[in-house]
Amino acid sequence: MTDFLEKTEREYQGEHDRPLRGYLRILTVYGGAVAAAAALAALTGRKMPEQVGVLDLALMAGCTHKVSRLIAKDPVTSPLRAPFTRYEGTSGPAELKEEPRNPVGEMLSCPFCLAQWTATAYAAGLVIAPRFTRLAGATMTAVAVSDWLQLAYAKLMRSAS
Repeated sequence: MTDFLEKTEREYQGEHDRPLRGYLRILTVYGGAVAAAAALAALTGRKMPEQVGVLDLALMAGCTHKVSRLIAKDPVTSPLRAPFTRYEGTSGPAELKEEPRNPVGEMLSCPFCLAQWTATAYAAGLVIAPRFTRLAGATMTAVAVSDWLQLAYAKLMRSAS
C-alpha cells in the first residue's frame, strides 16, 4: 500500500512540489473535527436545524469572510502563522503577504482555504451553541462591513482630492 501511495504521489507531482501527505493530514484533521462536533452534538442531544434561515446564512457568510481574512492576513494574528509562513511584506490595507513554508502554512495564509474551516465551525456552532454563535457571527459581520466602509471612505477621499 505504501508503494502505491508513493507512486501515486510521484506521478501526481511530476516536476512540481505538491505536499500530498501534508494535505492528507489536514483533511484528516478536518474530518476528525467534523466527527468530534457531530459526536458532541449527539451526546448533548442537539439536533441539526431543519433549514438555515436567510439571516443565519448572511451572518455565516459575513463571519466566514472576516474570520478567514483575520486568520490569514491580519498582522495581529501573524504569530499564529509564523511557524508555518515567511513574512514578505504587505498585500493591502492592514494585510500581510506571507509565503507558506508547508501545507499548514498554505492553509493558514489563504483566506479561501480557511473559509471552509470557518464556515464549518460556524455551522457546528449553530447546532451546539446557537446564541453565542449568532452573537459572534453578528460581531464579525459588523467588522467586515466596517472594513468595507473604511475602504469605500478612503476611495471617496482619494477621489475628492
